[in-house]
Amino acid sequence: MITTAIFPGRYVQGEGALATLGEEAARLGSKVLLVCDPYVLEHLADTVREGIGQQLAAVEVRFGGECSDEEIARLVALAQREGADVVAGIGGGKALDTAKAVAYELQARTLIAPTLASTDAPCSALSVIYTRDGAFKRYLVLPHNPDTVLVDTGVIVRAPVRLLVAGMGDAFSTWFEAEDCRTKRGANMTGRIGPMTAYALARLCHETLLEYGPLAKLSAEQGVVTPALEHVVEANTLLSGLGFESGGLAAAHAIHNGLTALPQSHGAWHGEKVAIGVQGLMFLADKKPAMIDTVYDFCLAVGLPVTLAEIGLGGVSDEELLIAATAACAPGETIHNEPAEVSPRRVLAALKVADAEGRRRKAARTAV
Repeated sequence: MITTAIFPGRYVQGEGALATLGEEAARLGSKVLLVCDPYVLEHLADTVREGIGQQLAAVEVRFGGECSDEEIARLVALAQREGADVVAGIGGGKALDTAKAVAYELQARTLIAPTLASTDAPCSALSVIYTRDGAFKRYLVLPHNPDTVLVDTGVIVRAPVRLLVAGMGDAFSTWFEAEDCRTKRGANMTGRIGPMTAYALARLCHETLLEYGPLAKLSAEQGVVTPALEHVVEANTLLSGLGFESGGLAAAHAIHNGLTALPQSHGAWHGEKVAIGVQGLMFLADKKPAMIDTVYDFCLAVGLPVTLAEIGLGGVSDEELLIAATAACAPGETIHNEPAEVSPRRVLAALKVADAEGRRRKAARTAV
């Protein structure tokens, strides 16, 4: 049996890490295209420019807002005109995925500098491609992971707390999905089974979130970097990235992808919809009551959604929800890594029961 794991080439994390941006980029090439989302250009431009310094030539470009084929093509043409041999994505998950896709098209080196800990996108050899309107389109599996991932926790702690929590939702799926892949011997993102290292990292991600998640949220609410915050940022970014990519995905992310087919959900963050996917996974795969308790207790403790209404789907009809469930079960979707019977009707049932359980638990907390 052949197992395979993949990792980024270099991971740098800490408060003030953007000061090393030029040093890290210069390891990779001589001219960098800086794909910056609007927040970066409006609030961190001086920090980025000081970080680059005189280390190498740089061209700044504003990210258009959606990781779409059209945006990738626009940036590829710009990079070719400028002669960039490094592509650096600085910003949120979609800007980072776009930078990775642009570097792939150019065969350039890649540096990823997230300003949020809201997804596990930074470390992965994967870009999630959406339509111009924000609906999931496809996964672009890349031949290698980013060369460098640079995480400045002093920047991340300035982001809205909701985004750190959303990152916990994304990361919280890691162990559940990897464990189901391990049980079924389902393929990871390389198309092969993961090694024991991947499953161990996924488990460490899970344990870190349970231990430090609420404390990290408190740190973020106070706008300060603490060891708990550093631990959770690493779990959201590195451990979750390694765990999902080399351990594998299953129902939670497939349900997320299905939910994007409903425009009402587009106001919810990726990790918030993944958290709903984790809750659905509990009932789809017939998990034990103690595990279901752990899931809902954690989500409620850190403020993740536990009802469909919290992701914009209050009053959603069964017909609409079946559209999402059908998309989640599309051929090739990761839900087929579940060691359980999978069908649109079963996913619909799991989502309805998960929503009812979330409403029951929220009501019980309110009544206390």
